[in-house]
Amino acid sequence: MPYLFLLAAIVFEVIATSLLKLTEGFTKLWPTVATLTGYTAAFAALAVAIRQDLPVGVAYAMWSGLGTAAIVAIGVAFLGESISLQKIAGVALVIGGVVVLNLGGAH
Repeated sequence: MPYLFLLAAIVFEVIATSLLKLTEGFTKLWPTVATLTGYTAAFAALAVAIRQDLPVGVAYAMWSGLGTAAIVAIGVAFLGESISLQKIAGVALVIGGVVVLNLGGAH
């Protein structure tokens, strides 16, 4: 069950981060409200996942790592950001780190 809350935290965080550009520096009301609501929901879901005995280090590594990978993909696919070998390698290293943490008995 903690992994469902962790997945929800990742989804909320990715949505909120994807909306950041629309806030135009937090000057646009509704994108700002949506972004802040998404971040609030992300932290709440992350807190519930951790409360359910998911180790903090593993939870945070998965939350930040998988969220980062998703944001890079969204940036390339929908926000016109460029893709490079360095970005691909960086995302692969982040995901590899998350996998190593989980396989290494961190929980």
